[in-house]
Amino acid sequence: MSILLILLILGGATLLSWPVAKWMTWAMNPPQKGSGFRHSIESVFLRIGGQTATRDQDWKEYALSLLIFNLLMFIVVFAILSLQQILPLNPDGKGALEPSLIFHTAASFTSNTNLQHYSGEVSLSYFSQIFGLMWLQFVSAATGIASLTALARGLSGKPRMGNFFTDLMRATFLVLLPMAVVIAALLILGGVPMTLQGAASAKTLEGSLQTIARGPVAAFVAIKQLGTNGGGFFGANAAHPFENPSFFTNIIECICIILIPMASVWMFGRITGRMRHAVIVFAVMAVLLAAKVGLAVYFESAPTEAFAGLPVGTTGNIEGKELRFGAVAGPAWGTVTTATSNGSVNSMLDSFNPLTGLILLAGMWFNITFGGVGVGLINMFPYIIVGVFISGMMVGRTPEYLSRKVETRDMKLAVMALLVHPLFILGGTAVFALTPWGASTVHNPGAHGFTEILYEFSSAAANNGSGLEGLSDNTAPWNVATGIIMLLARFIPIILPLAIAGSLAGKKPAPETTGTLRTDTPLFGMVILGSVIFIGALLFLPVAVLGPVAEHLAGVHP
Repeated sequence: MSILLILLILGGATLLSWPVAKWMTWAMNPPQKGSGFRHSIESVFLRIGGQTATRDQDWKEYALSLLIFNLLMFIVVFAILSLQQILPLNPDGKGALEPSLIFHTAASFTSNTNLQHYSGEVSLSYFSQIFGLMWLQFVSAATGIASLTALARGLSGKPRMGNFFTDLMRATFLVLLPMAVVIAALLILGGVPMTLQGAASAKTLEGSLQTIARGPVAAFVAIKQLGTNGGGFFGANAAHPFENPSFFTNIIECICIILIPMASVWMFGRITGRMRHAVIVFAVMAVLLAAKVGLAVYFESAPTEAFAGLPVGTTGNIEGKELRFGAVAGPAWGTVTTATSNGSVNSMLDSFNPLTGLILLAGMWFNITFGGVGVGLINMFPYIIVGVFISGMMVGRTPEYLSRKVETRDMKLAVMALLVHPLFILGGTAVFALTPWGASTVHNPGAHGFTEILYEFSSAAANNGSGLEGLSDNTAPWNVATGIIMLLARFIPIILPLAIAGSLAGKKPAPETTGTLRTDTPLFGMVILGSVIFIGALLFLPVAVLGPVAEHLAGVHP
């Protein structure tokens, strides 16, 4: 049964990713001249965007447009959350939010992180959920798809990478919206509620009155999973029976988490004209994902130390699991959601065994195992550049990638893109572990408490959004620090690869010779895999030993 579940998720997503990639390529990279239905849609986009959307942009103009639009997104949603108490669609009378929480939430959803320091059913009105957060779940995911499309165009040799605003409309209206409608319909059929009525009141068998939160859940959950957003309509996220009521919806939602990230690799291959290269990149990501899922399931098969000496201590770790889906569904979902930048959960991550938690952390530390929508492959790009550069230096040849020479400036940008990620994670963890900002919010002593701080910053820097939930993290220091990190960690790793692609696009293609390192062979796949593993180990192994490894060796798990 365990193997069947994993095959349904990974195999189903892999099979579906191919036709989805064809659709995405049709949507994101139409021919310059054409006629028919696709051309008519493009004409509508150009009329909506006006002159702003008609001119092709180089990487600097593209990046600037991206930043301006995302700044406006942040301001609009900040205003909505600040005024929700006087805005419509508030049948349950939700009040004002605390200012640092407003900043954190706006930053979180703008950056496609959806790290939540609140419970949706307790804190937010329907207007805030739909026109604030759900809108951001569409356009923030569309930003990632647009960025990958621009990167692919640059690497195919086009100094003009397209137009960000046009790409944003393509990704939103031609990719995400149609898919979200289909998934939302399937979730409604599976029992997920979809209503604008307020909370329901029910009388229990004991005669007490119970208030049951509900709302436009199906629409919210559909884009939450497809856009690797992960923000839950309810505080319990996908462990809540209204977000994930059955085995059927559990499979659908888990496939949706990795479907577009997988398809993004194939779309990249189609736009660059390097499908064999895309196969190698996909294979490396798939090997890493399969290994992490297998290890997570294996580590969770050991009983938790919290149940030592009890009859249930002879079984696998069932603490904090959603038993409707079986004990395997929790670690499988947890691995998939941290391999991407999704962050949704169907079980309590804080209850996982320490080494299982290490697998989840590794997914966010690498941040390239298919990763977030569009940005997963963008995050892989610096590893590829570093691997190409090292290989070229080893054979005494100028490194080349897709027939363009990789030079010192390109290498510097790639290294910066790689180092900014651990800087945010390790720097933030060190500050909060040593100061009352973090130490006073930890409820678990020792290595586990340290891991909770480490996990929160890993989640913020990876734009993931999951949490171990052992922290009192709705405080001004936590909200401000993680909010700033989420924004910086979202846009710096997008802009630097775009700069590299722009640099490579401006160079003349170098003819391939017998000494050229081909990018479409298993050897190149091993180069990429080695770069990811060795660089990741050098950056994060010490902190892994201080946290989950030390907890495992101590044999104590709360």
